Amino acid sequence: MSQALDLAPLARDAVPDATLGRIRGARHVLAVGHENPDADTLGASMGVAMLVEQLGGKASVVFSDPVPPLYAFLPGVERVLADPPADEPFDLLVLSDCATPDRVGGVAQRYPALFADLPRVILDHHVSNDGGGEADWIDAGAAATCELVTLLAVRLGIPLDAADGALAAVLMAGIVMDTATFAHPNATPRTLAVAASLVEAGAPLSDISRRLYRTKPDAQLRLFGRVLERSRTAVAGRVLWSTLLLADFDATGALPAHSEGIIDLLAQSESAEVAMLFKEQPDDTTRLSVRTKPGGVDATVLTGTFGGGGHARAAGATIDAPLGDAIGMATEVADRLAAEVRR
Repeated sequence: MSQALDLAPLARDAVPDATLGRIRGARHVLAVGHENPDADTLGASMGVAMLVEQLGGKASVVFSDPVPPLYAFLPGVERVLADPPADEPFDLLVLSDCATPDRVGGVAQRYPALFADLPRVILDHHVSNDGGGEADWIDAGAAATCELVTLLAVRLGIPLDAADGALAAVLMAGIVMDTATFAHPNATPRTLAVAASLVEAGAPLSDISRRLYRTKPDAQLRLFGRVLERSRTAVAGRVLWSTLLLADFDATGALPAHSEGIIDLLAQSESAEVAMLFKEQPDDTTRLSVRTKPGGVDATVLTGTFGGGGHARAAGATIDAPLGDAIGMATEVADRLAAEVRR
């Protein structure tokens, strides 16, 4: 039995008809993901573009920020643009892995008419996304937006090995990243069924996992070391936090993209209910990443205090305050929430 037949019942139950119809009817799609792209927003956006092209349409994939070197191995990543091609007759905007144009970054500010006027589809799995458009598909039960795009492909009747296997590879990368190679509790039976079908379609699971989780440049390891050395605890070890300074990049030779994964390393603390990483920003704001233990603090409650969001176990926010002030503001909330946990 083929992978499409295996997933067909799941796809029928999951994919909204309005989402399906809008993407099937589009002839020229602008596929956009969130700023500071990761594997899930990249895989989902490129996956959507491949689906549209398989249906005979055209698609452009655009991100405000450059693709981090970590993802250079993804097939087709060279197609990612910083700006939409001029004078293209786009008839649909697809936002993947983000809620609003605000999360897209600078490209939405440079082309306000495109983001305001085009018919739109949002594909996302963040519980904090309250998108209510008639064709939006928000599924907080999905481990990754790439899980949704895989089911969409099946519902459209497009083989998962399309584009010479590139479709399966980019979608698997997003799932591997957002599940930490299926180690996070967000990996459901449906997630595993989707992943199995992608492997059957040729996705190189082992290679993707190695590249994303077991291969790091020396400069990145030096960066991790500085952040780990700075870690501090509170509430008898139930809150652990550290900082990433702008000066750390010069000191280690690392790139901003190399900060990916530090928060997950901090979250391996045996005692901490809440792990936080504060990233100093050039504009005197502070980026906060949060991880929490299952059955304990809801990370979206903590980050929601500062207008952020995400998932119960993994969330983020931008705090409109310099690093020192932001640490005090967030640790106060984290201390209170961690103290309420009873195990």
